[in-house]
Amino acid sequence: MRKRNTLLHCFCYFILGVGSVIVLLPFVVMLSTSLTPAAEVFAWPPKLIPSKIMFSNYLEAVRAIDFGRYFLNSVIVTCSATIISLILNSAAGYALAKLRFPGKKIVFLFILGTIMIPVQVTMIPMFIMFKKFPLVGGNDIFGIGGTGLIDTFMALILPNMATTMGIYLLREFFKSVPSELLQASRVDGASEYRTFFQICLPLSGPGLIASGIFNFTNSWNDFLWPLIMTITPEMKTIQLGLSQYQGQYFTDWHLMMAATLLSCLPVLILYFIFQRGFVEGISSSGVKG
Repeated sequence: MRKRNTLLHCFCYFILGVGSVIVLLPFVVMLSTSLTPAAEVFAWPPKLIPSKIMFSNYLEAVRAIDFGRYFLNSVIVTCSATIISLILNSAAGYALAKLRFPGKKIVFLFILGTIMIPVQVTMIPMFIMFKKFPLVGGNDIFGIGGTGLIDTFMALILPNMATTMGIYLLREFFKSVPSELLQASRVDGASEYRTFFQICLPLSGPGLIASGIFNFTNSWNDFLWPLIMTITPEMKTIQLGLSQYQGQYFTDWHLMMAATLLSCLPVLILYFIFQRGFVEGISSSGVKG
C-alpha cells in the first residue's frame, strides 16, 4: 500500500512538472528572443541561449516607440480602476453577504448572469453611451456635437470600476466573517459604515488582494477596449504600443519580446508581493457556495 502511494505521488509530481514546463516554456522563449541579435531570431536550429546576449535590445525597444508614455497611461488606468473597483466591489459584496433587503437573491443572480454575456456584445452599446455622454467632449446636454468620453482616461477606467468576479469573490469572503462580530459592533453603537470599514474590511485582506490582482491583471492586459476608445497616440496604453513593433512587411521580434517582457513586470511583481494573500483569498472564497 505504501509503495502504491509512493508511485502515485511520483506520478502526480511528474504530471505537475510537465505542466510547469509547458506553462513556463513561452516565457523562456520570450526571454531568449528578447536577448537575441536580430539576425539570429529565425536561426535554425533555434537556440534558447543566444550566441551573443544583447541587453541593448531592451534600451532599443524603449526608444523605438513612446514606451514611457504608453506605460504611464497603463499605470494610471489600471491603478485607478483597481482602487475604485476594490471600493465598489467590496461594498456590493458586503451588502450581498451581510445585509438584508428585499430581492437580494435576485440581485445576486442577476449579477452572476452578466458573466454569461460576452464582452463583445456590450462593446457597441458602451461605445455609443460614451460617445453621446452629455456635456463632455464638446457634446451638448443631449449628447450631440462632440466626441463625449472617447479618447479620455475615463473611457478606459469606467468599464473596469466594478466587476462580477470581484463582487462574487468578496461576497464569498465576507460570508466567512462571523456575523456575531458585526452584530456586536452594531450593539455597541457603530454605524453600518463604521462596521464595514473598521471591522469587516480589515478582516478581509486576502479577499481584497485576490480581487485586486484579478482586476489589475484584466485592466493591464486589456487590448480591444483601448483600441476602440483611443484615437491619439498620447492616450494609448502599453498593450497598444506593443503592436507598433509590427510593420506591414516586417516585425522586430527581438524588440517586441523585450518590450513584452517589460510590460509583464508589473503584474509579476504584484503577484509575487501578494502571493500568499492571493492564494489564501482564492481558497477562502472558492470553497464556499
